[in-house]
Amino acid sequence: MSNSEGKLAAYEEKRDFRTTPEPGEGQAHFDWAEERPIFVIQKHDASNLHYDFRIEVDGVLKSWAVPKGPSTDPSVKRLAIPTEDHPLPYADFEGVIPEDAYGGGTVMVWDRGSYRNLKEADEGEEMPKSVAKQLEEGHATIWLEGEKLSGGYALIRTGKGDDPRWLMIKMSDDQADARRNPTSTEPRSVKTGRSLDEIAQERGQGG
Repeated sequence: MSNSEGKLAAYEEKRDFRTTPEPGEGQAHFDWAEERPIFVIQKHDASNLHYDFRIEVDGVLKSWAVPKGPSTDPSVKRLAIPTEDHPLPYADFEGVIPEDAYGGGTVMVWDRGSYRNLKEADEGEEMPKSVAKQLEEGHATIWLEGEKLSGGYALIRTGKGDDPRWLMIKMSDDQADARRNPTSTEPRSVKTGRSLDEIAQERGQGG
């Protein structure tokens, strides 16, 4: 079994790697990440424009689709829809997925960086609860150190069963700013500086 212990089965089943430029499973080294684990937010112009929030957990990228993108305002609760785990190399993926493929459309690396667990150890416990365990229980708190986003964020599950929903909420700290709207004012890629339209031109170049 692979080092991701079968967590990428759903990801691999949905893709034809003969046609999609998306990466498969593999080792990943991130020159842009001074610390690990990493996070990435990818702006994805598919059937609907949305933002994919991904965090490194136990060898894969746990992933959520955030329709309106992340907010820096603690009073705003963003819907976050869980999607399949992605391989770590996906954090560097920017390009065009063929229109007839799963997730077809343009993908931009909108923000990226490292994150840390904000959970403190419970009384009588030596170690804080891991992010993986927090996600399993439905409430995780992490601190992002990105190029656009920083500070504490909470991920809270609001439903169970076959169709769970989560909320992504900015925590109240010195990085919170209700006046900012980074999805609007900072639209370009942190990887290449390109716009979505400029990345989409790869389609016509066979890229």
